Amino acid sequence: MTSPTVLPRPVTARTAPGEFLLDRATAITAPAPLATAAVWLQSALRPATGLPLPVTEEESGPGIVLTLRPELGAEAYRLESGPTGVRIEGGDPGGVLHGCQTLLQLLPPRIYRRARITDERWAVPGAVVEDAPHFRWRGVMLDVARHFLPKREVLRFIELMAMHRLNTLHLHLTDDQGWRVEILSRPRLTGTGGWRRTSQLGSTIDDLTEDRPHGGFYTQDDIREIVARAAEHGITVVPEIDVPGHSQAAVAAYPELGVTGEPVEVMTRWGVSPHVLNTEESTIDFFREVFDEVMALFPGTFIGVGGDECPKEQWRNDPRTRQLMAERGLADENALQAWFVARVAAHVAERGRRVFGWDEILEGELPPGAVVASWRGMTGAVTAARRGYDVVSCPDDQVYLDYRQSEHPDEPIPVSVPVTLEDAYAFDPVPAGLSGEQAARVLGGQANLWTEHVDTPRMVDYYAFPRLCAVAEALWCGPGRRDFDEFRTRLYGAHLPRLDAIGVEYRARTGPLPWQTRPGLVGAPATRAEREEHMNRRVAAIRT
Repeated sequence: MTSPTVLPRPVTARTAPGEFLLDRATAITAPAPLATAAVWLQSALRPATGLPLPVTEEESGPGIVLTLRPELGAEAYRLESGPTGVRIEGGDPGGVLHGCQTLLQLLPPRIYRRARITDERWAVPGAVVEDAPHFRWRGVMLDVARHFLPKREVLRFIELMAMHRLNTLHLHLTDDQGWRVEILSRPRLTGTGGWRRTSQLGSTIDDLTEDRPHGGFYTQDDIREIVARAAEHGITVVPEIDVPGHSQAAVAAYPELGVTGEPVEVMTRWGVSPHVLNTEESTIDFFREVFDEVMALFPGTFIGVGGDECPKEQWRNDPRTRQLMAERGLADENALQAWFVARVAAHVAERGRRVFGWDEILEGELPPGAVVASWRGMTGAVTAARRGYDVVSCPDDQVYLDYRQSEHPDEPIPVSVPVTLEDAYAFDPVPAGLSGEQAARVLGGQANLWTEHVDTPRMVDYYAFPRLCAVAEALWCGPGRRDFDEFRTRLYGAHLPRLDAIGVEYRARTGPLPWQTRPGLVGAPATRAEREEHMNRRVAAIRT
């Protein structure tokens, strides 16, 4: 039986009699609303098969038929294959795309290679697959601020997300160490803020530095291309412009945004910079214009404002900031941070969008419609849901893909606690202890891939896969129909050969390969107890 090798695991899959052989007479039939899906499927099947696979609107003989069936529901699909062809019905275009991905997985793994293969028989086995996702938000955060990922690699990552039925790409575009999106009205954000003169190697204060510049940014045309390509794959891109902390790159470009007004450089070390934004009205106006350009590039509902890890020392020690706090009736610096985020959030909401921020935004008042990304464990998810806010769960100890993958001594630059394949597979975005109404506030979850120590596309592959395969199945299936041993059999027996065919340099089951290690670079490993103590301190302000 071929169909159980599909990943993520379908709701139901069974064999059916016969098979359908792809040949030169095979056509793809689709109505106009599914033309994009049909052309994508044609482009996916053509290279390895060498077949023309013309796209038509009129069915004529056995072939591949794509059609809409709205009663199936959002992103749901039904695939049936047999001697008369393949029929994929989707509740919406996204569902049809998921069905097309399943069709590819019913074929031999070499279907993913990009050159013609003449010694393969391209037959789709008889099968009936009925499927739908458990969670609405199935995502991954990609940090392109610490180490820039060229556009071609972002596009490749989007294709890998679609293969695994992930539907949300959260792009972390700005931080202390770099600004990665072109803002036409503020050219120095990328001209100055888009590169740094050197980079830290490792995780400790005494670590070495790589004495060469690092940088890069996406032009607005690049962003439009990324967003459009993602949409063709059923993926929404959520941008993040981090304020008022994690902003040293912006302050380096425009010193008047800082508290002191003094020049600083783009941060060359990892960690959190003390150089935060000031809270003048002119700074709010500056970022209103920035967010206007960002919202023009990203048409999705959600706009990330960060709101996390904002040091307060500069504000606390600055007479002008204390004066502004008094004028605004703000009790302390935490209230000032909440004021800043609320001002930006109100502007975003006025444009018909919804604010998406890290769970620190719970430390102040939130605008209606805000969505909280719970990263410091699940405390933020519980608190937000009980307060009536929507939640995306991304707890660090379960789905932070920059964390070390095992206790293996050769894991490159080991960070925090191990997040193993089994840990990732056990991820449940809905925390215990919520009522049914509160649990419904959990939109889903995402994995987060921070890139302080992920400095090349090859290392993106190593840190992301196969753990992202596990997260994808956890979010697609939900908690009720998972079996790790069965997943592992599918992963190693059938799915990794697909990734091999694509060229994904995932982490091997036995551990890192020699060229994936980083000898001599010290990480910052922690025990579970140490991590728990650290997070308990950090979330004290939002506990209910």
